Amino acid sequence: MSGGGLRERKKAMTRETILREAFRLFRERGYNATTTEQIAEAAEISPATFFRYFPTKEDLVTLDRFPPLIEALQAQPPGPPVAVLRGAFRAAFASLTAEEIAAGHAREVFAAAVPELVAANLRKSPGFLREVRAILAGKAGCGVDDARIRNVLGAVFGIVAMAWLQWAQDPGMDGPAEIDGALAHLESGLSL
Repeated sequence: MSGGGLRERKKAMTRETILREAFRLFRERGYNATTTEQIAEAAEISPATFFRYFPTKEDLVTLDRFPPLIEALQAQPPGPPVAVLRGAFRAAFASLTAEEIAAGHAREVFAAAVPELVAANLRKSPGFLREVRAILAGKAGCGVDDARIRNVLGAVFGIVAMAWLQWAQDPGMDGPAEIDGALAHLESGLSL
């Protein structure tokens, strides 16, 4: 991620190095045949350092590793939920370099191709969505159990998932722009 102090930049660089080496090894050896020790060695860190960044190997490629979205959502001003989420997605993508976006896209495509990782993402998605729902409800000034917040989350993340699937099939597509355009369409009422 761009910006931040030296310590934060070093942590981000270490995190990206771990991810880069892990995915290189996954491509070479396969996900199941790659150990955390091999990843740590390739990233030139200790296994203990690996586990400070990623508690498990599956945490390398599961939903809860997109803190820029949570941070961007927390920074959004109060407003209509779709607009708040659209602003958060825009800010999250803007906080990443082109290389970080490309690497994240590659990880998402990979995670969708490994059954164990698809299952892991499904297990973790309720926690991630609960966190987003709580922040969004606060921004909208309503209760976390408000069905309208649930509906907005379903619509937004459904649209984002469809855009990600298209992006996975067309790596040349500008994924962040497509997601923003899709959310603008939702914001306008989905008229044809």
